[in-house]
Amino acid sequence: MKLATTLTILVTAFTITVVLAPIAIPLLRRLKFGQSIREEGPQSHLKKAGTPTMGGIIFLLAIIATTLITGTMFNLFTTQTVVLLLVLVGFGVIGFLDDGIKVIFKRNLGLTSLQKLIGQIIISIAAFMLLRLGTFNTAVEIPFTGYSIDFGLFYVAFLIFWLVGFSNAVNLTDGLDGLVAGTASIAFAAFGVIALFNKQADIALVAFAITGALLGFLIFNINPAKVFMGDTGSLALGGALAMISVLVKAELLLLLVGLVFVIETLSVILQVGSFKLRKKRIFKMSPIHHHFELSGWSEWKVVLVFWSTGLVVALIAVMMEAFL
Repeated sequence: MKLATTLTILVTAFTITVVLAPIAIPLLRRLKFGQSIREEGPQSHLKKAGTPTMGGIIFLLAIIATTLITGTMFNLFTTQTVVLLLVLVGFGVIGFLDDGIKVIFKRNLGLTSLQKLIGQIIISIAAFMLLRLGTFNTAVEIPFTGYSIDFGLFYVAFLIFWLVGFSNAVNLTDGLDGLVAGTASIAFAAFGVIALFNKQADIALVAFAITGALLGFLIFNINPAKVFMGDTGSLALGGALAMISVLVKAELLLLLVGLVFVIETLSVILQVGSFKLRKKRIFKMSPIHHHFELSGWSEWKVVLVFWSTGLVVALIAVMMEAFL
């Protein structure tokens, strides 16, 4: 893929998002699709109540449009592109239903965990079946070692775990203005570059379309946010990020590229486990970004530190892929 092609994809997705957002945000506000805020959360967040949510629709439409337009233009539309869009849109629909229940019934809980899990499993299996129509490698490589483990048909279990795990990890991270939009744009850009290393221009197409759309969305999502992505956006992004790592055969590398999401998830697991076993909390609040807020960090400081962390680990991963 040429540099001009990459820039065209990025600019197209960015532009569509920036054009759609000023139309969609007032519409979401008129529909009273406002965010509910947890009473037990940081008190500084209470002022965010009512901010339009479900904004993930904005960048999802931009990603789909960009993929269809530039994919056709540059002849990059393939089965793998379809699989990526299936996961992105499928997980986005689950998030949309979850958000919809929250805003309609004015509560902070939407679909049950089981309902979301069933939907995610169905989409993951459908993606696996589409991949198996071609010659899909079911081995999982151990980064930078040359070793791999072939799961065979059991790869579907790994795929379900990977997609469900990271979609929920990104969802947990989505608690501060611009946090997920920034960290996810960095992660997708990194995998876009890795896809180019592998000469997988079709995968790079979607990765850079998502990057461009998220950068456009970030304009409206940084503090103070004019719109939140909601589960519509975060579940879609997490599923798509995991799926891209699968398609470029760098599944475990996602643990490094997505280190911020991993840490956020581990903080919740440790907090819950500690409280159940010892009746003591490790953090002031989990996910860990709230711990830093309650420790006196401003929201901007937390977000900038997490963005920086995401950028550093993404650069390390890309350089190691390039030179090892």
